Amino acid sequence: MTAEQAIGEANRLTVHGPAAAAALYKTWLACNAGDPGLPAIYFNYAVCLSDSGDLAGAVNALRETIRLKADFGPAYINLGSLLERMGMAGPAVETWLSYVGLQAGVTPDALSYKLLALKQTGRVLEAAQEDAAAEDALRQSLELNHDQPDVVQHVIALRQRQCKWPVLAASDRLEPAKLQPAISPLSAAYHTDDPIFHLANAYHYARRTIGRPPRPRLVEVPRAPEPGRRLRIGYVSSDLRDHAVGFAMTDVLESHDRGRVEVFAYYCGINTVDETQRRTRRAVDHWTDLNGLDDARAAQVIRQHGIDILVDLNGYTKDARTKVFAMRPAPVAVNWFGFPGSMGSPYHHYIVADNVIIPPENELYYSEKVLRLPCYQPNDRKRIVAPAPTRQEAGLPEDAFVFCCLNGMQKLTPRCFERWMAILRQVPDSVLWLLGGTPDTNERLRAQAQAAGVAGERILFADRRSNPHHLARMQLADLFIDTFPYGAHTTASDALWVGLPILALSGRSFATRVCASLVTAAGLPELVCRTSEEYVARAVELARDRPQLAALRARLKAGRDTCTLFDTPGLVRSLEDLYAGMQEDRRAGTLPRPDLANLDLYHEIGAAEDLEARETLDDEAYLAHYRERLADFDADFPVRADRRLWAG
Repeated sequence: MTAEQAIGEANRLTVHGPAAAAALYKTWLACNAGDPGLPAIYFNYAVCLSDSGDLAGAVNALRETIRLKADFGPAYINLGSLLERMGMAGPAVETWLSYVGLQAGVTPDALSYKLLALKQTGRVLEAAQEDAAAEDALRQSLELNHDQPDVVQHVIALRQRQCKWPVLAASDRLEPAKLQPAISPLSAAYHTDDPIFHLANAYHYARRTIGRPPRPRLVEVPRAPEPGRRLRIGYVSSDLRDHAVGFAMTDVLESHDRGRVEVFAYYCGINTVDETQRRTRRAVDHWTDLNGLDDARAAQVIRQHGIDILVDLNGYTKDARTKVFAMRPAPVAVNWFGFPGSMGSPYHHYIVADNVIIPPENELYYSEKVLRLPCYQPNDRKRIVAPAPTRQEAGLPEDAFVFCCLNGMQKLTPRCFERWMAILRQVPDSVLWLLGGTPDTNERLRAQAQAAGVAGERILFADRRSNPHHLARMQLADLFIDTFPYGAHTTASDALWVGLPILALSGRSFATRVCASLVTAAGLPELVCRTSEEYVARAVELARDRPQLAALRARLKAGRDTCTLFDTPGLVRSLEDLYAGMQEDRRAGTLPRPDLANLDLYHEIGAAEDLEARETLDDEAYLAHYRERLADFDADFPVRADRRLWAG
């Protein structure tokens, strides 16, 4: 039997399971030493062993494949994947990089496998917090083929996490103009205060990455329930666990009026069972794990449950199941809380915000119909705070004024850091306490401070702690100074809960206005600044006026249990009223249709601009700039009228 015949016969045997095919390959290998088809047989043998659960046997078969045919790319890819699956991430990366380093001929197949090996390497290193090495692997991939939007997204995100500025770094073969159009919606929110680009970029991402998934043959859409029947509300999230979203949603799920709504939770995150998830499962009427279900099957399950309103708590964040929403398994879809901006999709009908985050004049920045709560962010009133440590225990100086910002490193930008350095220069007895990144990232920021005339040792870093201990240590700071353009969200609520005042800088986009909303809802609207100059001056003023700051802190603590921010029952009542209104729209046939007009053109305009400089423009100049660019396009190719900036 030739190798080709053996492969054909093994393929026929797989209907009986992989073990039968593996037995055939094993016999053939024993009888055909020296056959030129050995590499192919060993490779297929490895696949069968892997499918049978014999991972160690599959690893050995793949290593023999490589010994016999050193340039066989698929063997390296599969071997690395098996090693990763067995918990050996380091050897997996070494395997993939060994293939990348081969001086093989530049054929389409060889290039394809090298690109895949580099992407796999970058993915594993990124997950292991080896940011610099991950970036290097992914940049090599882009040098070989720059037309990889998914790789560009990860490179930008890695540079943001490492505070490597500019984040859109060029190289000989890669210009910023090729990077910016591919930026992910979340990275764009970190990068620029440009809500028109945020919207257009979300639309671009939805078309390019989510696309038009095949519509499964779902069961019939349930009719709108008659008045009096409970609404079936489905929450889809990868974060219903020990995660910022999970912490905040527990109290909401527990507070729903079961006379009005029946609550379904659809989980799509990492496989874990922690206390937050256990609490969530106790709170809901129905819990469904979508892991292991493909998008079509997940959509079918949701449709079979007869969900009236499906709430997207992920948006464009990690492990989202946006393609499930694209299959329209429920008649109404809502974008709330998980993602700070518009989805720019044709299948999200509503976005839930509040009057501070989206005032009426800013509705043009959203494709969904805007609905509002008293304050958009949910909070858990039962959160646990550990006993407070001392400053010495937290590594803080006893007598210094402690400015802090315990947001993720990816939210820092050069302009934000410049503002902080201006504050520190004017308050010489102060330090800045940040949530630490990698050692390299921490040292990079200290060097940036030194270059700005601030001693590097005045930049201090907090390590990662469990939420109760993280909350406890926040009380040690004097003033939280927020990032811009992507401000604190749940971290802001944590700080306000323990009585730490926050100085916010409000802009145009959703992410720049969340902290302003939270500070206002906590009863301290005077801590919301409108310009960067006001922000710096106010921070310096508060550091020099301890009595004023103490009074703000006292007000914050005194109002905690009565303020809008922590009124979860009030939020839930308002949310249920919004759901009832959505259902009325559905019953009346007046569900909003997402406004996507001209968003491809808005994306083209924004992607060609200096997005970081947007925050230097006032609102009038910002809108005028887009109108001017639209007029330029219209002079060459007529632009159809839309309801945003172009009347035609």
